[in-house]
Amino acid sequence: MTTIKSFGDTVVAWQKKHGRHDLPWQNTQDPYAVWLSEIMLQQTQVVTVREYFARFMARFPTVADLAAAHQDEVLGLWSGLGYYSRARNMHRAAQDVVALHGGVFPRDSETLQTLPGIGRSTAAAVASLCFGEPIAILDGNVKRVLTRYLGFKDDLASTKVEKALWAIAQTMLPQCDVKNAMPRYTQGVMDLGATVCTPKKPQCAQCPVADACVAKDEGQPEAYPVKTRKLKRTSEQLWLLHAVTSNGDVWLMQRPQTGVWAGLYCLPVFESFEALVAALPAKFRTQLQDGTVFKHVLTHKDLHLHPVHLSLPSSVKLGAAMGEGQWVIKSDWPALGLPAPIRKLLTN
Repeated sequence: MTTIKSFGDTVVAWQKKHGRHDLPWQNTQDPYAVWLSEIMLQQTQVVTVREYFARFMARFPTVADLAAAHQDEVLGLWSGLGYYSRARNMHRAAQDVVALHGGVFPRDSETLQTLPGIGRSTAAAVASLCFGEPIAILDGNVKRVLTRYLGFKDDLASTKVEKALWAIAQTMLPQCDVKNAMPRYTQGVMDLGATVCTPKKPQCAQCPVADACVAKDEGQPEAYPVKTRKLKRTSEQLWLLHAVTSNGDVWLMQRPQTGVWAGLYCLPVFESFEALVAALPAKFRTQLQDGTVFKHVLTHKDLHLHPVHLSLPSSVKLGAAMGEGQWVIKSDWPALGLPAPIRKLLTN
């Protein structure tokens, strides 16, 4: 029977035969490629990340290339992947690797955590996958695997409880040929969570540690992990000025570096229709047309977006109240970093 002590070696043996081996960021110990994939995979499915990973690696094949890029280009390539703070932190981290570490990624998880956007689990993933550091990861998939196997019923909404799970996870690492086994263990425990120990209807018959899994024995694996704290959802109404010329030029503004859609290019955003009208020169106000209201869902907020269309014959000044906006020609705006709902609106 699998034990906590043999758990890691069992996962290693399983990964060799049954784990995933064809992901584009696998079969490499290049910390840049592994780190890039780990950042992209945060809260994003593999099928979506594949395309973005290939695009980033083609445009920025090294960390120095990414560090030298302008943030606008980075956000443009990231556009549609969501959670844009990941892209901004990723860009800053690349610059820190170049400026502070001579363009070479730190080899240990503790130092990796000093880089922007790299938390404990991501740092451990890079350090274990690339450098064989015996350090546990604890992303969402791994939490599910471990809590089910252990029958860990404590509430992970508590920081203290999560720290306790970290400590247990550290005791479950492989025991044999540790440095060489760690990359396969880290990949394997992620593979288990992604392909076998899934949130709904886990494939317990395919699991290499099912013989000692408490959740399976209880007959309720979907009860784990326990996390009672829920994000309180809110909603917000926003009005968008969609000004376009007969040539297809669009008036865009760059959002502030904090807040929703930080740093992205966007249609001018207003908290009310009245505020939108007041910001326009009087001669344009009678030309406004209401568009179809649509909802965009963020992690803990629903945005109800009200597009207001303004068609103009040519690129004219919209007024100082519009701030630092600019006309962007039809061939250029698709390459900019745009929020997903704005890209959808402009494309339709």
